[in-house]
Amino acid sequence: MFNNIFPKIHTEGYKFLVISGIISIIFLSINSFLGVIAVIVNIWVYYFFRDPDRVIIDDENYLVSPADGEVIKVEEIDGPKELNLQDKKFKKISIFMNIFDCHVNRTPCAGKIEEIFYKPGKFFNASLDKASEDNERNYYKIKDNSGNNIVVVQIAGLVARRIVCETNKDQELTQGERIGMIRFGSRVDIYYENYSPLVKIGQKAISGETLLAQK
Repeated sequence: MFNNIFPKIHTEGYKFLVISGIISIIFLSINSFLGVIAVIVNIWVYYFFRDPDRVIIDDENYLVSPADGEVIKVEEIDGPKELNLQDKKFKKISIFMNIFDCHVNRTPCAGKIEEIFYKPGKFFNASLDKASEDNERNYYKIKDNSGNNIVVVQIAGLVARRIVCETNKDQELTQGERIGMIRFGSRVDIYYENYSPLVKIGQKAISGETLLAQK
């Protein structure tokens, strides 16, 4: 019960909590109304950076969601050219994370990271189609234990200014393991082959727990 009300937070959140806490104290000393608003913002910052534990299925027949948020795309598409996969067909699921969702990202499968590619870019609303092509983003090419290519793409949103990567090339991952986060509004795309989708547009996904696709 305590952990549900006061979940642990990601290490990225501590500096923002300190900043918002100092601002709250200053505003409270100036005006009680401004102080209350600042305290509410401080609470929001705490919950934005929450990093709850999740129950992982640990089953290689499924891909789990890499992000909390709303499924906004389920389609078949060419692979990302940034990883030289544009000549292969993939299924793709896009998940939009609003500012109230948990922003810690996880790997959808067990496997090895073959490549990580970061590309700077613009800051369009992450729910727009052009965000996948124009926004700041970070690519993880993962080879699952069956030899399939799984690509996870962190895409910065309208107010995001930093993508946090917490993994390295050649790292072995377990399903649902944390791979990073995006600060303040964003999106995650997952490209995959040889799995069938289990979700539909509009569905709410939970990172590490929602089953996105099945072999």
